[in-house]
Amino acid sequence: MSMLEKVVAAVTPAESGTDRLEARAKARASAKPGDWLSLVLDHHTRIEDAFAAVRGAPAAAARLTALKALGLILTGHSNAEESVIYPALARSGHKSHATAGYEEQAQAKVDMSELENLDPAEPEFLDKLDHIRSAVVHHMYEEEHDRFLDLKSLPVGEQEQLTRRYKEEFERYMGNEAAAKAKFGGLS
Repeated sequence: MSMLEKVVAAVTPAESGTDRLEARAKARASAKPGDWLSLVLDHHTRIEDAFAAVRGAPAAAARLTALKALGLILTGHSNAEESVIYPALARSGHKSHATAGYEEQAQAKVDMSELENLDPAEPEFLDKLDHIRSAVVHHMYEEEHDRFLDLKSLPVGEQEQLTRRYKEEFERYMGNEAAAKAKFGGLS
C-alpha cells in the first residue's frame, strides 16, 4: 500500500456492506440483460465467490486450486475492463475514473503475484488474501456506485459496441470457459 493509499484509507471510511448492496442494486437496475454492464456485474459476483472459495478451502492443495480459479477470473475480467471499459470512460470525459481503475487493478495484480508466493497453509496467506479481497471489493463498489454508470448515457450503438468488445476481450483471455471450469472448478 502506497503512502497516499494509507493516508486516504485513514481519513476515508470504507463503504458498508449495505452501501455495496445498494450500489450493486443501482447498477443492476441500469443494466440490460446481456449488456456489458450486466456481464461486468456477473463477473463481480463470480470474483466474490472465487475469493470465498479460496478462503473456505479446507486444505493447502484445495486453496491453491481455488487460487488458480480466482486468478483466472480476476485476470480475464480486468483485461476486458482495461481494454474496453476504461478507454471508453477516458473518451467520454471520465479520465480520472479510468486512471483510478487501471491503478487499482495493477495493484491487485502485484498483490496476487505476492500471494502466489506465500505458503497457503500459513496465516500470512489468508491475511494477504483478505487484504486483496478488501481492495477488490472496494474497487468493484466504486465501479458499481458511479464509475460505470457514467457510461450508460452513451448512445445505443456505443453500448452495443462496448458489449461486443467486452465479451471479445473476456473470452480472448478465458478461452473455453467450460474447459477452465473442468480444470479449476468454481468459476460459475
